[in-house]
Parts: sequence; structure tokens; C-alpha cells
Amino acid sequence: MSMGDAFTARPLRVGIVGMGQRAAIARHVAEAADAAPDLEARVTAVAEVTEQGRERARAEYPDALVVERHGDLAGLVDAAIVTTPDWTHAAIAIDLLRTGIAVYLEKPLAITVEDADAVLNTAAETGTPLYVGHNFRHAAVVRLMREIIDRGEIGQVKAVWCRHFVGNGGDYYFKDWHADRAKVNSLLLQKASHDLDVIHALGGGDTARVVGMGSLSVYGDVTDRRDRSGELMGDWFSLDNWPPLAQTGLNPVVDVEDVSMVMMTLDNGVQASYEQCHFTPDYWRNYTVIGTEGRLENIGDTGGGVVKVWTRRRGWDVAGDREYPIDGVASGHADADLVTMTEFLRHVALGEPTTLSPIAARAAVASGALATRSLRSGSVPIDVPPLPAETIAHFTTPTPAVTR
Repeated sequence: MSMGDAFTARPLRVGIVGMGQRAAIARHVAEAADAAPDLEARVTAVAEVTEQGRERARAEYPDALVVERHGDLAGLVDAAIVTTPDWTHAAIAIDLLRTGIAVYLEKPLAITVEDADAVLNTAAETGTPLYVGHNFRHAAVVRLMREIIDRGEIGQVKAVWCRHFVGNGGDYYFKDWHADRAKVNSLLLQKASHDLDVIHALGGGDTARVVGMGSLSVYGDVTDRRDRSGELMGDWFSLDNWPPLAQTGLNPVVDVEDVSMVMMTLDNGVQASYEQCHFTPDYWRNYTVIGTEGRLENIGDTGGGVVKVWTRRRGWDVAGDREYPIDGVASGHADADLVTMTEFLRHVALGEPTTLSPIAARAAVASGALATRSLRSGSVPIDVPPLPAETIAHFTTPTPAVTR
């Protein structure tokens, strides 16, 4: 639901919770407001628990009030962008929602199904807007694949596969808290939640049953460890950190899997799989979607790549029958970040509907968290529990228009 008329007389006051690596998404607040004459929004406050983070906040947002705790934002902001570490998401989001502050929550929604449900249930109880930043649904490659599917070029979707080559995994996920399962649960949440969400979007349903497999195959053998408190990923990242076993300065605790696989049955019968490896030399994701009349596959996942479609019988052939160029940025996802932030701000300030759903974000958490539970308990199949009906109804009821 929208916050309504409260913001029609003044700019939307936006806060940031957490000035870590992902806080860069808040830079799109000004960009989104500048691009739309009917939207006024600006960052007015930042909450950060570390002094290093508060120094970064003062430097980047000199006109904003910088405080230590997210609870200090009450009365100062109308909406908050939460980019804190994963294990803190649920508690912070619930606090803000109960305070009446609209929440943009960076993915993943939470690190357990139970915490994800608690966040959604709180949003439903309070009526405070909740938005989860699954920005990759807005990426050019995903939009293109969905357009091909929607046109019926490959018939009815029956299977979706995703291989994720995380060539930067050693630097991105094994040198700080991401390597500690107590803080992240698994990389099937932190890293895979994007792709699990996209699998649901391409397959037209959510995971109903999941099976996981995985292991810590490489980085557990690296003995060079150090505490990187106060550092950000940009402080240590280098493509020269190769091969994986030559990495140095890994997190003191490394107990998450660096290679994992998930098999899913969606609630519409579509079969899906996801594979993730953090010690490949290349970094990109490859989707294959198979329908009753053909299949598609992306080669590259940013601008300059292509999506190919096969619709005729033959033997081995890399050309396909049709090829569509992927537009957008050449690397990263800044374009998708902007669309996502704009959608959130317009939803809160103007009551416009969103294409990203908290229910879909919960489905991604359920897939990743339960796949992790499965792989750590002998790869037993696990069924996804349903959300309460009243929570589903809250997020599926159309948002009333705002009267200005």
C-alpha cells in the first residue's frame, strides 16, 4: 500500500541503514528524483553502527544527519533503504515497519524462511510498505528472456536451468562475513537468491519442493586468514588473486559451500535446477529455458551478449534459429538498480504498483534456505511451507490510487 497524501506536500525523506558495499544503491535516489518531475525524494539521514561507516556517510551525504542506530531514524525519515549484512535484515526491517517507515530491503529478504515470514507478516499487520530489492528481474537479459517467452517463441515452459560461474567468489564472498554460515546461512541465499527469483519469473511459478547438494571444495583448504573488520570488498579485490588456492586473507571462519546445486519442482509443475561455483575463472550466469516448441539460452548476461533461440530439430548447432542482442550496461547492474529504486520511491510517494513482490522475495529465500537445509542433511527433499492466507491477500490486493 502507499503512504498516501502524507508526502504530497514535501519531498520524500529517505534514510539509509548501513554504509557498506551495497549502500551504493542509495545514490540512485537523487537520480530517480531528477528524472521525474512528479517525484521528489532525497537522502536526509544515515544510520550506521561503525565509526568508519559514519565517516563514509558524512563524506557522501554531507547534508544528511548521521546517527548510530536504525531506531534513531524514527520521525526523521519516511522511507529507509536497508543495506546491512544479511543476518540483520529481518530484525531491522521489522523495527522500521512497526515504526511506520517504508522499507526498501536489500536482498535476500532474510536468511531463514521463518524470519522472511516474520517480515512479511509484520508488513501485512502494520500496512507499512515493504519492497525487496530483487533488482535482477529488471536486468536487460532477464527482460529479454521474458519477452521471448511471453511471445510464445518456445511454447509452454517446462524446464529452467541456470549455471552460475562466480569467478569473483573468492574476493566477494570468502574474505568477510559472507563466508560464515552463522551470518549468511549459505551462498544459496546471499548469491543465489537473484537467480532463484529469476528462475521463478521465467518458469511462471514458485518452488514447491527442493533438493540441495553442495560442499566446501576449495576455499576450506586456504589457511591464510585475517580479520577484515572495517574494510570493504573494494579494499582487497583484484583479478590477480588467482588461482583460488593462492588466495590470501580469507575470513577467519569459512564454513559455507563454494560449490552447490539445487533441484526444484515449481508449483506449476515446471522442473528447474541451479548450479553455483565460486572458483571458476569466468564470471557470468547462463540460463536455459526449454518449452514445448523450442528453447532459449543466453550467451553473456550484460550488454553485448545475446539470447539465442532454437525452434527446429537438428544436431549440434551453436548458431540457433534466432539471436537477440542484450542491451543495458556492459558490466554490473547499475541500470537495473536505478529501475528498482525508482519503482520503490514511486510506490511509496505516489502509490504506484510495483512489479517486484515481497511474496516472490520470500519464495527465493524459501528455495535457498530449504535447499541449504537439504544439502546439509543428506539431500532430503523438502517442501516449501505456505504463507498465511491473510499475508498473501495483503500483498496481492491492488494498491488504491493516491488522491493528490
